[in-house]
Amino acid sequence: MKANLMSGILIVMFGAAFVITLGMTARAGEKPARHGQPGAVAQAGQPEQAAQGAKEGSMIRLPAPSTEGGTPLVQAITARRSVRAYDGKPISLSAVSQLLWAAQGVTQPAPKTPATWNPKWGEWRGGLRAAPSAGALFPLEVYVLATSVDGLDRGLYRYIPAEHALVGAGAAEANAKSLAQAAFMQQDIAQAPVAIVIAAVYERVAVKYGDRAPRYVHIEAGAAAENLMLQADALGFGTVYIGAFDDAAVSKTLGLPADQAPLGIIPVGHPAGR
Repeated sequence: MKANLMSGILIVMFGAAFVITLGMTARAGEKPARHGQPGAVAQAGQPEQAAQGAKEGSMIRLPAPSTEGGTPLVQAITARRSVRAYDGKPISLSAVSQLLWAAQGVTQPAPKTPATWNPKWGEWRGGLRAAPSAGALFPLEVYVLATSVDGLDRGLYRYIPAEHALVGAGAAEANAKSLAQAAFMQQDIAQAPVAIVIAAVYERVAVKYGDRAPRYVHIEAGAAAENLMLQADALGFGTVYIGAFDDAAVSKTLGLPADQAPLGIIPVGHPAGR
């Protein structure tokens, strides 16, 4: 009886984490004006506040995410499959915006530091997000490697959840072909119009949870990835969660800071033959 009760509680808790808006308005099909090339306006290894404090022109503000309507959660769960072949069509900046929001978007702003926050945990990064995070320490860094996104130049960008914006990041020469090579020649990465890379700074969690930090970081990465993949399916895209790659090669290809570890690569695109 107790086991059944606990199972029910866990289902409700995870259900709440994944009850994200799985649809978008017609904005996803629009083609915004193109933005400038990504530049070294904020170091990828700096905490989120560094990017927030950058000049307005250094950020690419994303279209507001849709938070109403859309595909029912159960339908997205039922339909989700790993897709490794894409038709080469570009996707919109609005779609990228929705995907990033589903993974790490702020769902409950909280700009003031909570009274219970311990300064030894680092700076408060503000708000609660779409994916659960142990102690609200938010160790994840999400990168966008854009190859064919309407309204966004090719290049590598870092997502800033508190601003719902992108900043140029990492290696200027980063590209999908090189990332595919770092992932043992998995060509779905090279074919996709965009690849989302999830990285993590373990130290952000270790300051509070010590040796259990890796466990909590990996739980959060899985939750964020599932949110993103369910959202992608609801928008008609195909995705696959890739964990087979050479960590050092991926870090070098993207120019990740030394304190960040790549955890997963998620190519996103229109499924071929659909």
